[in-house]
Amino acid sequence: MKRSKKILFQEFIARKGLKSTRQRGTVLESFLSSDNHMSTEDLYLKVREKNPNIGYATVYRTLKLFAEAGIAREIHFGDGQTRYEHVAEGEHHDHLICTRCGAVTEFENETIERLQSEIAGQFGFVVEKHKLELYGICPKCRK
Repeated sequence: MKRSKKILFQEFIARKGLKSTRQRGTVLESFLSSDNHMSTEDLYLKVREKNPNIGYATVYRTLKLFAEAGIAREIHFGDGQTRYEHVAEGEHHDHLICTRCGAVTEFENETIERLQSEIAGQFGFVVEKHKLELYGICPKCRK
């Protein structure tokens, strides 16, 4: 049975000997309610709408805990800013990143996945994880 990310996070912080606080709960709800690739700043602004007493450092530390717990993944698109995305069990996707506006589009392609496996196999390589990021100009910026 698949457990919710809230439960997974609660179990993680209990194992670490940390407290389940209202602030962490608010940060988690805000993170899970967004499908965007969020920076700490993005999430901080969203969290402040719900609770203006939650500080930037709390959001930053909590995002790090999400990544450590396996419910979020840190991603870097070469612009010097760390973003976070949800981790879904068994799901994999790649990214198209606009070099002008920074828009990120997720995509899945079985042909690309199969080719990557074939190429790795040709070299006797066992892939544990990978990421594919394509950088270019989105349709909106090309207008």
